[in-house]
Amino acid sequence: MRQRIDGAAAFLLHAYPFSETSLIIEVFARDQGRLALLARGARRPRAALRGVLLAFQPLELGWFGNGEVKTLARAEWQGGVPFLQGDDLLLGYYLNELLLKLLPREDAHAALYDAYAAALLALAGGVTHAEVLRRFEKALLAELGYGLTLDRDAEGEALQATEEYRYQIERGAVLAARSGKHGAGLAVSGKTLLDMAVDDYADPRTLLECKQLMRHLLGHYLNGQTLQTRRVFIELQDV
Repeated sequence: MRQRIDGAAAFLLHAYPFSETSLIIEVFARDQGRLALLARGARRPRAALRGVLLAFQPLELGWFGNGEVKTLARAEWQGGVPFLQGDDLLLGYYLNELLLKLLPREDAHAALYDAYAAALLALAGGVTHAEVLRRFEKALLAELGYGLTLDRDAEGEALQATEEYRYQIERGAVLAARSGKHGAGLAVSGKTLLDMAVDDYADPRTLLECKQLMRHLLGHYLNGQTLQTRRVFIELQDV
């Protein structure tokens, strides 16, 4: 029997043409994870789905099928989230691109779904971009099993705000004085790591170093994949 899902909470991440009248849509469903759906007839001028399949808006979806690409059966817009505009819109696409490139298919991550929904509301509500992005990036890495340790160093000792560290991937913070001859890892202050732990980005140094750290970590886990949204945003203003 073909698998049938109905009433699934989801967000649209990406859509691209499939034949003259249909779309393939990539969605992030709270209880089913990231998956691809065939939206038959969605490209027709008068198709009801044209006004429903909206990015950054909560949807309720139903689908069926057992293959890699399921068939969309229904879609309803749930509303309640303001539409993103300007820089907020581009940052929303940045979040979507991270999910598309890093999240495995059909691997449910309810906590990450909730973090994504919260990030969209925060962007629409005017929350500082740095706080929104770093909070989501931390949640994404944690859900993928790459969570950051921001209160203790690699030896299990409490981080000191006045100390300088090197953050080493999959190991954590190491005192700069102990990081070895070549100083492996990215330089970061103890205060920056402690600030990140509580999402406090008021300090300009924290703002700069946490951005550098997240780029360093995400670049590693992206394994050479380029983020097109970051490239575009850098041309306008630094992410």
